[in-house]
Amino acid sequence: MYFTITHPMHSHPYNPELVSGEGIAKVAAAAEAAGIHGFGFTDHPAPSHRWLEAGGHDSLDPFVALGFAAASTTTLRLIPNIVVLPYRNPFVVAKSGATLDLLSGGRFTLAVGVGYLKREFAALGVGYDERAELLEEALQVIRAVWTTDDITFEGKHFSARGITAHPRPVSRPHPPIWIGGNTTTARQRVAQYGDGWCPFPAAPQLAQTAGTAVIDSTQRLSECIDDLRRRCDAAGRDWSAIDITFTNSEGGSPASDDFNADAYLDGLEKLAKLGVTWVGVGLPGDSLAHALDTLERFGTLVTAAA
Repeated sequence: MYFTITHPMHSHPYNPELVSGEGIAKVAAAAEAAGIHGFGFTDHPAPSHRWLEAGGHDSLDPFVALGFAAASTTTLRLIPNIVVLPYRNPFVVAKSGATLDLLSGGRFTLAVGVGYLKREFAALGVGYDERAELLEEALQVIRAVWTTDDITFEGKHFSARGITAHPRPVSRPHPPIWIGGNTTTARQRVAQYGDGWCPFPAAPQLAQTAGTAVIDSTQRLSECIDDLRRRCDAAGRDWSAIDITFTNSEGGSPASDDFNADAYLDGLEKLAKLGVTWVGVGLPGDSLAHALDTLERFGTLVTAAA
């Protein structure tokens, strides 16, 4: 089992300690020291004020921020959570990802999603109703750019002739591509294009807000993983090579005084039996010190034992 964290910017306004280069470097280094394997940032380049006031959160540019994390670590995997791929031209995403992978020595994973905030799409000049098509074309483009020279691509949204983009990533055949979302469509994209699936816990109200499917129990997660397995088999994909990320609710929050490490470890075993390979660990965003203390405690109570 592998562990990953998202930089703890959970609110609007944010804690200024968390958005300095020094703060990012400290969180990344502490995560690596605690046995955490992955580190990421969310992606909201133009969120609406209404969304922020309703419980949304501020964010940094994930590619730039991950560069700071890479420079402060040696083994920590760089995994954005997640890049809303339709927001960006895929050739630009491929260049940013290749650069991060090259400069970090092959530590980049591109985790992407389709997005759901209509006002953010509008602000960026991207058609909300075309986001699924944009995502799928972009996935094809990025993989081609990372592995092929003299690329010609003719799609509905992107057209290019004779493109060669070097330097390429150092990861072979290319950096892993993880695809987020709880729907059957997301899992089909994993079977066709991806190396990992990134669902998230979603009760009915959250699922409706985010425009995704409900996953509110391990039973539902298990059913979804079985569906992904069938889709991989149908596509001729090696199921065992697909990563799956999720969160572990058993034992409570690692930031809480009543965190139960034994129960948390039991929860990890249950998730592993379902096929989960990466677990997201939540950090407190109230202060840098609290985040660092939580990482140290998690390393002592969980990763050392796991």
